Amino acid sequence: MQFAKQKGFTLVEIAIVLVIVGLLIGGVLKGQEMITNAKLKRIESDNAGIAAAMFSYQDRYLQLPGDDSDAEGRFTAYVAADNANGDGDGVIGLGNDWDLATTTAWTDGGQETLKFYGHLRAAGLVPGDALDDTRPSNAYGGQIGIQDGALGISGHVTIFGTIEGPIATIIEARLDDGAPDAGRIQSADTGNDMSNAGVPAAAYNDANRYDMAFRL
Repeated sequence: MQFAKQKGFTLVEIAIVLVIVGLLIGGVLKGQEMITNAKLKRIESDNAGIAAAMFSYQDRYLQLPGDDSDAEGRFTAYVAADNANGDGDGVIGLGNDWDLATTTAWTDGGQETLKFYGHLRAAGLVPGDALDDTRPSNAYGGQIGIQDGALGISGHVTIFGTIEGPIATIIEARLDDGAPDAGRIQSADTGNDMSNAGVPAAAYNDANRYDMAFRL
């Protein structure tokens, strides 16, 4: 009695398949790591770039962008009807401007957190039109804002919105003390109060997103 000869994979063939699968998985993971690192570096460089532009404007005009009380006289892109001036008190915004809608009309001495980018654009320190008050987006799709103080931090801060929990944890570990409620970087769950009266998160949770305040 003859038995039918069974066909199958040899151990060598199985080993080759496993190696290829392993290489593919490793390539995907490495690619994800590279994307994450690129986004982290962009957040860091965006924050440094905003700080550099703000201090360059201050050195050049002796006023802060957004708060500049002579923007209309300084830049030909503005006319009096634009209400482009800040109030010149040395403070950008009211310390609770993170949620201020970008569609809100400018008034003299008001909406300084929005005029901030308009003044920088008028000065040629960031690209764009002088009447464009829209905030740029960060690497995770949230807005990048600025205001005076946040979560008990004194002085001006930049705020990077809707940062994923794992990324917020890495940023804290790389740039500050690792805690969302202490140091020069503090964070609150997205949608919470980001004024000086706001309460920072006690700890980071990978499932949450955070608005992160960076002291300038």
